[in-house]
Amino acid sequence: MPRPRRCRRVWGEPRFNTFKPSGIPSNMLEQVILTVNEYEAIRLKDLENLDQERAAEKMNISQPTFHRLLTSARKKITEAIVNGKSIRIEGGNYEIQKRKLI
Repeated sequence: MPRPRRCRRVWGEPRFNTFKPSGIPSNMLEQVILTVNEYEAIRLKDLENLDQERAAEKMNISQPTFHRLLTSARKKITEAIVNGKSIRIEGGNYEIQKRKLI
């Protein structure tokens, strides 16, 4: 029996949930689904410049799991850019973490 999945921590819902090539109607595009977990992994690693160990800690997951999320997210984003697909951010097993006020 597999272990139950841990709920991944994210630090807020994405402000935008759809991206697409300009000039092409959405109904004519194939779509790539990026989970909120994958979005958060990309945000922490590439925007916040955290190392994988620290980013994994923030998401309440192991470093190997974080690496798998990051690899999956980068592959999906690359596929969308190279092949002219839209990206939709939705789904995943996560909970919103409230930011601590200092």
